[in-house]
Amino acid sequence: MDGYPTGSLDHNVPLLVAAGLNSETNELPLSAELKEQSILLRSELPPIGGEEAEVLAEYFKDVDASAKSWSAFERNEPYRFRIKTTGRSFLLPPRRARLPEGIEPLSEHPTLHSPFSPLSPASALYPDGHIDAQWIKKHQDLVPSVYLCFYPLTNDPNSMTLQDNHIKSDINNLKSALLRSGYKTRLAIVLLADGEGAPLSLAEGIQERLENIRRGTALDPKSVFYIPSQESQDDLKQVVDNVLGVLYTSAVEYYRDLGRHSRKKRSRGIAPQPTVPPTTGTSQTLSLPDWNFRYDFKSAIFAEFRQETDAALQFFKQAYEVLLGQDVLDIIPSWSPRWNEARLLADVIAIRCLRCHLWLGQTTLAVRMWHSHRERIADFVDRRGRGTNNYGWQAWEARWATVMANLIERVGLPALAPATGALFVPPDKSVLGERVSPWELLHHTGYWYRIAARHLVARRKLAYQMPEEDRNSPDTTPASAVASKAFAYDTYMCPEPYQEYPISGKGVNHAQLVIDCLKAATSQFRARKQKRVTGEISLECAREFANLKQWDDAVETLLPFWEDVAFRSEGWLNISEDLCLTLRRIALGARRADLVVAADWELMSNRFVRQPQWHYDITRSLEGITTEEKPSVSLSDEKTGSFISASFVFRNKEGKAGETCTAQLALTSHTFLDAVPISFESLKVEFNGSLRPILLEQGASEDEDSPSTSKISILSLSLKEDYAEGSEDELPTLLKGTSNLTLRPGQTRVFEMKIPLREPGTATASSVTLSHSNASFNLDAKLGIRDTDPIIGWYIQGSSKPRSSRPEAGTIRIQPRPPKMEIKLLEPSAQYYANEAIELEVELINAEEESATAKLDIHLFGKEIPAIRVVTEGNEGSAEATTEEAKILGLPLGAIKSTASVKMVLHIDAAPGPTTFDLHLKTSYHLDSDVATPIMQLLTVQLNVVNAFEANYDLVPRLHPGPWPSLFDSEGLGDTEEGVARGFTQKWCLLCHYASFAQEDLKVLGMDLNVVSCVGGARCNVSQGPNVSQEGVIVAPKTMHEAQFDLIAQKLTMEDRHPVTLELAFVIQWQRQNRSEGAVNTTTMPVGKYLVLGTEPRVLASVYHATKTEDGMPGLMQLDMTVENPSNHFLTFGLSMEPSEDFAFSGSKQTTLNLLPQSRRTTTYRLLPHVNGVWIRPKLTVRDKYFQKVLRIIPTEGMKIDEEGLLVWVPGKDTSEEEKSEE
Repeated sequence: MDGYPTGSLDHNVPLLVAAGLNSETNELPLSAELKEQSILLRSELPPIGGEEAEVLAEYFKDVDASAKSWSAFERNEPYRFRIKTTGRSFLLPPRRARLPEGIEPLSEHPTLHSPFSPLSPASALYPDGHIDAQWIKKHQDLVPSVYLCFYPLTNDPNSMTLQDNHIKSDINNLKSALLRSGYKTRLAIVLLADGEGAPLSLAEGIQERLENIRRGTALDPKSVFYIPSQESQDDLKQVVDNVLGVLYTSAVEYYRDLGRHSRKKRSRGIAPQPTVPPTTGTSQTLSLPDWNFRYDFKSAIFAEFRQETDAALQFFKQAYEVLLGQDVLDIIPSWSPRWNEARLLADVIAIRCLRCHLWLGQTTLAVRMWHSHRERIADFVDRRGRGTNNYGWQAWEARWATVMANLIERVGLPALAPATGALFVPPDKSVLGERVSPWELLHHTGYWYRIAARHLVARRKLAYQMPEEDRNSPDTTPASAVASKAFAYDTYMCPEPYQEYPISGKGVNHAQLVIDCLKAATSQFRARKQKRVTGEISLECAREFANLKQWDDAVETLLPFWEDVAFRSEGWLNISEDLCLTLRRIALGARRADLVVAADWELMSNRFVRQPQWHYDITRSLEGITTEEKPSVSLSDEKTGSFISASFVFRNKEGKAGETCTAQLALTSHTFLDAVPISFESLKVEFNGSLRPILLEQGASEDEDSPSTSKISILSLSLKEDYAEGSEDELPTLLKGTSNLTLRPGQTRVFEMKIPLREPGTATASSVTLSHSNASFNLDAKLGIRDTDPIIGWYIQGSSKPRSSRPEAGTIRIQPRPPKMEIKLLEPSAQYYANEAIELEVELINAEEESATAKLDIHLFGKEIPAIRVVTEGNEGSAEATTEEAKILGLPLGAIKSTASVKMVLHIDAAPGPTTFDLHLKTSYHLDSDVATPIMQLLTVQLNVVNAFEANYDLVPRLHPGPWPSLFDSEGLGDTEEGVARGFTQKWCLLCHYASFAQEDLKVLGMDLNVVSCVGGARCNVSQGPNVSQEGVIVAPKTMHEAQFDLIAQKLTMEDRHPVTLELAFVIQWQRQNRSEGAVNTTTMPVGKYLVLGTEPRVLASVYHATKTEDGMPGLMQLDMTVENPSNHFLTFGLSMEPSEDFAFSGSKQTTLNLLPQSRRTTTYRLLPHVNGVWIRPKLTVRDKYFQKVLRIIPTEGMKIDEEGLLVWVPGKDTSEEEKSEE
């Protein structure tokens, strides 16, 4: 859209002039005569200085820049202004233009008109022009809708009144100047608080000053603003945003008044008369339809200023129909300059209509408008102009397509963003229910740029068809010839014929114009992954670069498309041929020897049309190209085509290591029969899997049964194994052979070979690399062998066609040679336990018929792998602990004679917990008679490691015999020794019930209880544990045993009230019973965490038995009830005992216990049981008298508790009953 007049297509937004922020002055882009008639708005006060003025000026520049965007005006957008900052003066264009000198008016008081009106002799439109870009720029840049003046407001009480009067006087002068100018520009003022003094608030009398200024100037209250000093620039910008939001409403009203005035003029139905009637030539004034067009166009522009898109679109379409109607454009002669002006107006209106449609989301209507304008203008040019079969019309067609692309880019449609991948926008709501053609959908910009490129190519073609006499410069052509050819070509918005395509000199660079459009189109198509169109455009672009002889750019453009083999695999032969020929031409110009050879390599194929007068000799590809050194070219059928195909077939689908297999490699030449044969230095076959590469070199064939003229030649050859120096695995690295590697046109050469199989696994032929060398260049061509390639089959002598082969004929499965080396574990354990080291004795027995050299690999898999170590005769290997896999590789075992064996010990450190290990013992060996064939034997063993013991635990309270410290005891107050515990003490008993989960008897050598941690300001130790004899305790599988540990816990200080958390661990030292001389294993089982030394009161019951009577009956029993108060409060408890039929008791039936803080008291009852060998139930109740809460009684030794209460065991006559334990 660069060719259209400046401002004719700009987005119209209200213009605001901010005066008083700097000392700049504006210059009017008018003639000197009109500048003399300009109207000056001048202020006598100096401009505002300081940081705030700079911030405001910079912020207004940002607002002005954002207003130039062509994006649609959103509803949530508060305003959109074009802002011009100026000093204290501003020039307005004259409202009425004076008559030029030498022109006499018809009346004494002639009617003067605007200098931009066709009624004024000073206007370029006088007398019959319609409207031009100057009128639009007048409202865009010259006449503001709002004139915003900035004044400082001082807080100095001495000069306050004087400054306010100066401001009022200055504002009244500006109002008078605006009134005299005839423009309806709104005047607004902003009073900025003086930043040097203290900030003024509305409560300090500033409201009265503002009201005084407003009344003294008769301004609207919405036109006077006060901005106090702000703390930050962001706050200042936010306040200014609010001011602009208020002024935007006033600006919109300004343009609404102008639009209303224009419509009022149109409704009069009268064509105004010019100041002076035209007297020269055949000029005539504008008719009424012409003036209706002007008024509709103005109304549309003013609607755009108001951001009323619907109204603007309606007025633009109304003006468009009037302009292209029979009363305006139809009556303008095509030779008149006004014809092109009218066409330009039609384009401008159509473009603005397209933009309005896009803003409204009416994409389908926009495309229809684009096509409609193109067809209507073509009809006018055919009927009234110079026709459409010339370069000028194609230039306009290209421009019109570019306009649509530029509109889409500048409006910024989210539906066509490259990230969405959308090719077009679906039909919009305005055409729902209608039948929409595909070309009526709005496509992305690449579609339009490609249309423009096609018209530019047509423009060049038509320009090149012009005769020489039309391309001569007017300076060298007779005037009569110039006059006869003056109107032969359509030069609307394009050069004259002698400038378009001159006989001498440079004209229009058509190729560069085409390249620019194609590049823009390519980026859009590529972003949406339209590969075929992208490739086609790249080919066109490369041709244009070639026309300009920009060879490097042409190669860079075409090479990515040429390396894409998709079009080749899909069978697009015409594209491949065209592409190769173009690439060869470009590569020749760029002197790219590699690309020339690559293009010739593909063009040798007989799939393409034979090129006349071409040598079809690959050795002559670089004729005419000089290079500094002999080039080396590497080709691959993954990026280029080839005239040679390759296949590889195994005779059998399976083989065994140590044997050989027969295979055939077939090379076929697909070129023309008169082409020159090609000879290769060597060829190399690569495999995926367990086969080494095969290298065939040029040489005399061992066996060539077929005559040289046969189309199929089968050659038998032998392969030799090549070993690398210093190879560790003693395997060949290459298989070598020699044969005749010359391939004639149309010939299939088959190489039949026997391949020695060494390593087990699967092998598949992957590629064949052909090496060719001549005096000009060296060539390596790689041909891939893929699973998707057609199966060629097996060739036999005397047959013209290969026999059908099996599927996957290019793959062979190599079975390992059956190993006779035996690996076994000697005396493995039935079960392995955590915390116990594992020792495995491994034996390798050579059952082969001859000596073998072996190596051992050990892999141990699991989650947490401990360190491992292996010891054999004279060698040792080890691996550190790791997370997933520990391995010892390549442990040499030396030569093992037939029927001999080697023993070793594998040591695995103890695992910390139950787990599972997978042990892989792999021996790799080879026989002394066949060192190239490796043989492997593997032994897999799963080691399940389990816990030797499981246990459950109970921590039960016990009564500590020692006294509690007293808060009222003065002894020891002066003792400040650190580490000494002075708090109260409690005793606990940990009951450990453990069992063996082993499959054999274990010997327990010791048990212990570890205090892992004691958190909470206390000290805890184990006072007593179970005694284990020196010989140990035999624990049978799945039998329960018990161990008891007494713990003493004591607070460090009496002031500490926090509970204590104990973390304990149960430790067992043990051995297997059958390994008494081995190491002692230690298993540590976490017990868990327990809370002790709490602050809640508790009741402990303890019982003591007297000796039995002479008749065997139980004696008196002493029942002690101990109440502990570890809190810091005085507590009172009530204790009661109810009588029972099972015993008699002595003691208080009801009593009260008063407990001091951190103290305990004991109440004793004597019981005489009437029964023996049973549980009796003393009905004791302890109640907190303050909270009326019954405390739970905690039993100790010889007692238990159930849901109903406390139970005490009365020993019987039988000893076994006396030893009966609690449940």
